[in-house]
Amino acid sequence: MTTTMSRYIDPLTDFGFKHLFGSEPDKDIMIGFLNALFEGEKHIIDIVYSPTEHQGNQSTEKRVFFDLTCTGTDGE
Repeated sequence: MTTTMSRYIDPLTDFGFKHLFGSEPDKDIMIGFLNALFEGEKHIIDIVYSPTEHQGNQSTEKRVFFDLTCTGTDGE
């Protein structure tokens, strides 16, 4: 049986998206990508990559997953 290795990464998978956009050297590409998605409704000027899992403050709160935090031109 022969296994063929693909030369491409599917950006629609979690692995592919993080591989293409998920590190500090790719920051400018990610900002451009997000700004293109917002089509001028919002404008991102900075992003900070963060740990992906955040525990709730109480045992009754669910965990949430964030890969990055964005800052827009309006400060939000």
